[in-house]
Amino acid sequence: MHKEKIRIGTLVSCGNKIPEYIKQILPHGFESFSVTFWQELGDVDLADLAKRVKEALGDSGAVISSLSVFGNPLEHREIDERTRDGWRKAIDAAHLFGCDIVTGFAGRLIDKPIDESMSRYVEVFEPLAKQAADKGVRLAFENCDMGGDWKRGDWNIAQTPAAWDMMFNALPMENIGLQWEPCHQMVKLIDPIPQLRKYIKKVFSVHGKDATVLQDVVKEHGIIGPHQFAYHRTPGFGDSNWTDIITILRQGGYTGSIDIEGWHDPVYRGELEMMGQVHALNYLKKCRGGAWVPNPEV
Repeated sequence: MHKEKIRIGTLVSCGNKIPEYIKQILPHGFESFSVTFWQELGDVDLADLAKRVKEALGDSGAVISSLSVFGNPLEHREIDERTRDGWRKAIDAAHLFGCDIVTGFAGRLIDKPIDESMSRYVEVFEPLAKQAADKGVRLAFENCDMGGDWKRGDWNIAQTPAAWDMMFNALPMENIGLQWEPCHQMVKLIDPIPQLRKYIKKVFSVHGKDATVLQDVVKEHGIIGPHQFAYHRTPGFGDSNWTDIITILRQGGYTGSIDIEGWHDPVYRGELEMMGQVHALNYLKKCRGGAWVPNPEV
């Protein structure tokens, strides 16, 4: 497995119980784990967690692909400062987990147009990116809109190509990129394939999440009516051709993980959650070409 440049894993987000959770699902064949936190680290000691995670992984060959803190690091509330503190601590602790990627939302000035958040984005992330560069760490922004649009929203400016271009131009640093997934583009009716080709060099991390777009609903009711026209799916149940996605990743020189982001599928949830995730795991491995096979030595 250590020869495979693209691993298939999943997100784990249960705080101090992450090592125990990893032990339970590791036998299913997950090759990587993205350690995630919502808004803040809370009472988690990252050094201690890293030690216990390493013990949980044992000699499996699985790795930690990234550390993530999903909050709004641009606003000025107490919780937002805890989010920023989480970013700083995750950057410093990434090496303890054996990874070099820290991810999350880019944040947003609440209910302001995306362009009005750019100066604050530079103010917050320029020092974080410099701190990360000193540690050999890359920063990747998830592309979820969190219910927002260009004019208003609560969480994240890094949601469309136009915003990415503004962000990369405002901070033209090599260690700033994307945590990309097709789902968040598809629900905007954006074709993710040409987008991935264009931004491949800025894709540092990939979330394994798909979408289903109900074209009949779009044609009959449009996208602003009362009828849901798209929803998130676990890979293997949605519209994306992950063979094409992985092909583009390989052609672009991507090395890293595709970590399944579960808990969104409208069918494979609740008691079917892990069933859906393991299906996605095996499906993505198949789309990748299967297990690593060495060439004969001649």
